[in-house]
This record gives sequence, structure tokens and C-alpha cells, in this order.
Amino acid sequence: MRYTLPILAALAGVCYAQSTFSPLRPPALPLAVRSPYMSTWQQAGSDGGNGGYLAGEWPSFWMGQLTGWTGFIRVDNVTYNWLGGSNQSSVYVEQTNYEYTATKSIFTMNAGGLVNMTVTFLSPVIPDDLLRASLPYTYMNVDVISADGNEHDVQLYTDISAEWCDCSVELWDDYAERLASISQCGVFGLFSVFARLLVLCRFGVVARFSVFGFVSVFGLFRFFRDFICSASKCITIRLNNLRASIDTATRVTQAEKTYGTRTAYDLTTEYPRPFRPTHMSGAGVAQPTNFHPGRQVRDAQTLAKRDMGSVAYHEVYRQQQLTFAETNQQADWGYWYYATEDTANLTHQSASDVDVRGAFVDNGVLANTEDTNYRAINDSFPTFGFAVDLGPIGSCTVDTLFQLSLHQDYCVQFEGANGNETVPCLWTSYFDSNTAAVGYFYNDFKDGDTIANAFDQKVASDSNAAGGADYTSLTSLAARQAFGSLVFTNTPDAPYVFLKEISSDGNIQTVDVIFPFHPIAIYLNPTLLKYMLDPLFINQEAGYWPYQFSIHDLGSAFPNATGHNDGNDEMQPLEECGNMMIMTLAYAQRTNDNAYLTQHYDILKQWNEYLIQEALIPANQISTDDFAGALANQTNLALKGIIGIEAFAQIANRTGNAADGANYTQIAHDYISSWETYGINNDTTYPHAELSYGNASSYVLLYNLFADAELGLQLVPQSVYDMQSAFYPTVFNEYGVPLDTRHTYSKNDWELFCAAIASSGTKEQFISTIAKWLGATPTNFAFTDLYNTVTGDYPNTTVFIARPAVGGMFTLLALDSAPSSGHVTPS
Repeated sequence: MRYTLPILAALAGVCYAQSTFSPLRPPALPLAVRSPYMSTWQQAGSDGGNGGYLAGEWPSFWMGQLTGWTGFIRVDNVTYNWLGGSNQSSVYVEQTNYEYTATKSIFTMNAGGLVNMTVTFLSPVIPDDLLRASLPYTYMNVDVISADGNEHDVQLYTDISAEWCDCSVELWDDYAERLASISQCGVFGLFSVFARLLVLCRFGVVARFSVFGFVSVFGLFRFFRDFICSASKCITIRLNNLRASIDTATRVTQAEKTYGTRTAYDLTTEYPRPFRPTHMSGAGVAQPTNFHPGRQVRDAQTLAKRDMGSVAYHEVYRQQQLTFAETNQQADWGYWYYATEDTANLTHQSASDVDVRGAFVDNGVLANTEDTNYRAINDSFPTFGFAVDLGPIGSCTVDTLFQLSLHQDYCVQFEGANGNETVPCLWTSYFDSNTAAVGYFYNDFKDGDTIANAFDQKVASDSNAAGGADYTSLTSLAARQAFGSLVFTNTPDAPYVFLKEISSDGNIQTVDVIFPFHPIAIYLNPTLLKYMLDPLFINQEAGYWPYQFSIHDLGSAFPNATGHNDGNDEMQPLEECGNMMIMTLAYAQRTNDNAYLTQHYDILKQWNEYLIQEALIPANQISTDDFAGALANQTNLALKGIIGIEAFAQIANRTGNAADGANYTQIAHDYISSWETYGINNDTTYPHAELSYGNASSYVLLYNLFADAELGLQLVPQSVYDMQSAFYPTVFNEYGVPLDTRHTYSKNDWELFCAAIASSGTKEQFISTIAKWLGATPTNFAFTDLYNTVTGDYPNTTVFIARPAVGGMFTLLALDSAPSSGHVTPS
């Protein structure tokens, strides 16, 4: 059952008036954003959202389908809703604050003035560790502490529904029970109990033990948490928790218990807010090194045993597995796991939403039973719940960790050098089973949280230094969304990173979407960019693509990177040749990997020949902004092509091809002189680049100029930079500068490309205006990169949401690694 939004607002109106939002309130709050299929948000904008509150509205997949995620807390026998739109408790927590960082969404809440809650959703962004980057998982950690200084009896509940899987077909069935305790036991485990008891007695630290006594995620129960607990109350909690652990250990040793479910199903669901994005119609590799090789050499068995705690889980999957298929953008294959620590105080249940949630509301515990009534998903929604009795909560924080994950053995179908092949998900190289991976990730929380905190601080510190607090609000929101479009595949010796063009086309490995994404890769780890370019080179160097110019994408529908052997792809020849040249050099410059340039020199030269033929006077073709339509003589598109020629000249120099380097750099400099004559309107108060040659009444957001600075080419005269920087402030609307004179819409990734190379004043105006838009836009889906600069809403036609293009927010930080000069003397 679900309330409509007006009813929800009436019921939960008290809490809706009180939360603060930091650094701002985004149109949708990221909850579980880790891959194209794990992309769940809390809609907040005025166009259907509830204003940014976790309680009272269902989280939803990026496209709008509801993902039934629920949370209740029972305090002194009164049940409060803190997550989701269930109507089985009409009492809501009061949300007092929401904060986001680059990896976390943190909600602060109060239940009836009795206990405070902090709910943290952590979706790691891991740019430099292949193992952790390969795991498409997210954490939800719930902290509870007394708000009034008194002890309160507290139980915590959460569930997911079958809506997390694709919502297209009729039935769910094939229920099977499965052991849900992942555990390792032995002499060392028993020794650890006593060793850690000695440590705890010595230092007086509150601790909580997993079943077999080693320290897992909760092992030290948070050394020196936010404050020091009262000694007497902490001792009581410590003894209670220890006693519960020993009881649980004894019980499991005697007979393994079965927590959770293994449920296969098919499903169909109707949604109260259907959403359909606009789809645009369209025209012997060297082995890379691992990010941190020392971390990657561990075998799967060792990893599976690392800090292994006892973990209870629900495993939910679609009975009819359709590998590499999607329905409404959701995966038709894979296994979902919802997991938590297995303790004596944990109960579980799977049944209809009414029954599972009702059991907790009525009793504070679940029945430890499984549902065997196979049915359509929207017929008494199948729901998979956990309840944890936290006992008396006083002045010590008690936290409970949950993790959600999607396991697929194979991620992508790829047309490589030897034809179509199924490419394994990279995580399978490290773990020999789903449960081994679940156990590793769950018990990696302490380290993962530390890594996430360091990452958050790096992004915030660097962003603040580069562009102030407003800029930090943009980059911190963009990081998870950008990485949430990626899947890490193949093997640690030859990883491929595939990107889904979310919402706009659904293509895989779209070159002109990797291009706006690539600043975040350049900033965090340029090797990521190589892992994304590799499949494009492999496919085209094998001869599958029949044209001289670069391909637009590797497949019309993610995750099928099966190429376009018939040549039937969206044609953006000038755009994609320029993009490939710029990104390949950007990677090589920052890693000094000239061997990579040598390896791909022939095809790069082939694409460069196309640029020489077409860049100066572009034909009637589309650019990356295909929604704007085709246009001849595009000034901005020509600039990209000319910069691409100069980029190849430096590629030639770096690979010892001196004659090519001298020839192509001369051509590029000749072209840029002509381009200044053709495409700039000097007969006006504020000279500026035109949309197309000779169109004096037009202007354009000249974002392709960024590549000249990124590569340190110094091809384009500084006067052009200064000219555009002075011009942009004259054409700002309420929420930004239009893409060109044809429409009032713009793309904020391209605006940040312009801001990065503008004067300090113009840069600040771009950043502050986009931050203002982000906090005010009525849009209520994930961070769009295309919006109306007058109204702040979506354009009237094309709608983009959750796209990886927001990696373009990192342009200022990508410039930090730009060479002072991109020119290299041939050896």
C-alpha cells in the first residue's frame, strides 16, 4: 500500500518543516548509487518529491520505479517510520538535518523526543583499488542514542521489497531456503575472544562481538565515538552484548540456523509516477597495471576469510535469468543480497508487505518464517525484512549496519578482437562465490568507511580551494552519480570499465559521454580513462567498424557492447574523432604512457586524417548536443576538431614520428588562424564566438576550448579565452548561460568546462549560479545536466537524468594536472 504524495505531506507535515540541508538540498538525494542497476534516490524536488525527507516517501530507481525500502524504529512500544512510504505506521520521525558528501548521505532524526538517529547511506567511490571498485554494493548504517538522557527500549526494523529487481513479468516463485550465516570458526577465533576481552578491560572501551569472537565491523563498537559513554551504563551494555554473542555462538555451533531467504521470482508493478526519458534517435592489448598491485594479489579464499563475521542475509532474484537483458532499464539477471550482522537479537521474515511490517509494528519482532505463496509482485508485495532488538538505549550510541548488493557473474557482452564474448564482472576474479563477496564487503565497513572519509575530505578540500563552497556542493553531489554509471569487468590483469549512457540513449561506451565524464577520471586516476578507452580501440582495431572516423558507441543498448558492424550507429564523426584524440593524449600525458600512443598510433592517425579533411569547415552534422539538431559550420565543433589535430601532432612527437608531428602542428596552427576569422564576431561591444560561421546574431557556449588548456597545447590564442570570459556575463539568465542562441536551455557540464578556463569573476559567476539552480530547481530526479536557464526546470522536450556527464563538474580539478606545455620535442 502506498499513499499519494498529497496525503503523505499531510500526515508527515510536522517533520517536513524542520530539516536543514547541507551543503544544499539537491533535487534527489542519493541513497544507493553504485552502478547502473543500483541507483536508488529519494526524490526531493517540487515536481513530485517531498522536499528531501527520508520518511514518508518511497525511494525510487533513477528512472522512477519505486524500490520498496522501509525503515521503522520502535521506542517504548511506539513505532516510528524513518524510511519509505509505508502507511503501517502513521507516526514519523522528525528529520532535523540532511548532509551529503562525495560518498555519503547522512540523515539526522529524532523519534518522539526520546532517541536520536543518524542514518548514513554510504556508496563508496573507489578510484584506485580495483577490488573494492569492482563490488557493486552500498551500506546503510543506523546509529541510535538517547535524546533525553533516559534509557528507552528500542527495536530497529528495515526491509526491501522485490521491486528492486526488474518490474516487468508476472510471477515470482521457486522459493528455496538457504543457510544465511557466513562464518569462519576455529582456534584462532576462540583465542580472539579472550585477547580482545583483555584489550577491552584494559582500555574500558565499549565492544560488540560477532558470533565467533573476532572483531568485525562492530568489533570495537566504535573506539572513542562522538563522546565517551557513562561508565556504568556502558558496562551494562558491554555485558549484555557479550552474553548475547556467547549464546549465539553456542546455538550456531550446535545447529546452523537459517536466517534470511533465497527467493526467485518474476514481477510486475504499476507506479504512481511513471517516467519515460526521451531517447535520441541516431544516426594483442598491453596489460595495464593494477591501481595498487600489493592489494590485488590476494587470492579469493584469503579475501573471503578476511575479518569474516557471521552475516545474515536475504537473497532475492528473478527466476527467469535473462543475462544481458533489461526491462525499464533494470537488470533481468543477477542476485540481490540484503545483509546484516547475525546476532541473537536478530529476527527475520519474508511475506507480504502488510504482514512483515505489521508484525514488527505490533510486536517489535519478526516470525523467522519464509513466504511460499508465489504470486505477482504487485499482489501483496513480497517483502524481506530484518528486526534487531537493540535493548535499552541510553547515553551510548548503538549502531547497526546493513548492506545491499547486486551480484552478476557476467556484466557485459563485448565484441572484442575474437568476436563476441561474455565478459565477467571483475569481482568474480577475487571471490569464488556470492556469499564470500558479501562477507568480505560487510566486514570491510570499517576500512571502507575510513577510505570514504579520506575521499570525501580530498574532494571537499580540493574543491573548496579551487572554487569555494558552492563548487564543493557540485562536485560532492556529482561523484557518486558519475561513478554510478560504471561497471568494472574482465580480470585484474586486463580490466575494462564500461559506461552506460543513462537516460539519454542507454548506449554503452558512448564516446561523447565519456568525454564530459573524463575530468573526474583525470582528477582521481587517469588509468580509469584508459580502462574505458581500451574496449573502443580493441573493437575498431579489429576492423569491425566500417568507416574512417571513430565510432559513436559500442552498442545501442547497455550492457551489449556488440558493436555496429553494419555501420548503423549515431553519426558524430567530427565530434568523436576529436574526443578520442583529446582523451587519449590527456591520459598519456598524465601517466607518461607513450607506449599506449604507439600501440594505437595507426588508428589515431586514421582519425586525424578525417579531422584534417573535415574540421575547418564542418559539414551539416550533429555534435554531442544531438538534441539541438544538425548544423553546418558549427564554430564550437570545428574548434574541437582543430584541437584534435594538434593533439595528434603531439602524439606523433611523443612516439618519435617527428615528420608527422611537424606536419600536423603546422596544419592545426593554420586552421586555428582561419577559424578565428570564420567563427568570431568582432563587430560588437563584446566580441564572442558565433554558433556557426558568419551568423553574427548568434553566440555559443565555447566549451571545447577547455581541451586546449587541459592538454597544455597553447594552440588557441589567449585573446580568445579573455574574449569569451568577458562575454559570458552579458548573457547569463537566472540559472546560467544558454548553450547557444537557439534555445534557453543549457548543460551544466559544458558551463563548468567554460568556467574552468575563465577569469576568476566569470568562473565564480558560473559556479554560484549553477549551485543556486541546484538548490532551487523543481526537478526531482537525479542531478540533470540539461535544464532551462530561465525556469530551472527540464526543457520542454528532452529530459536527461542521472547521467555520467556530471563528471564534468570536476573540470577545475582536472586542470591541476595539466602540463604547462603540451609540446614535446621528438626524440
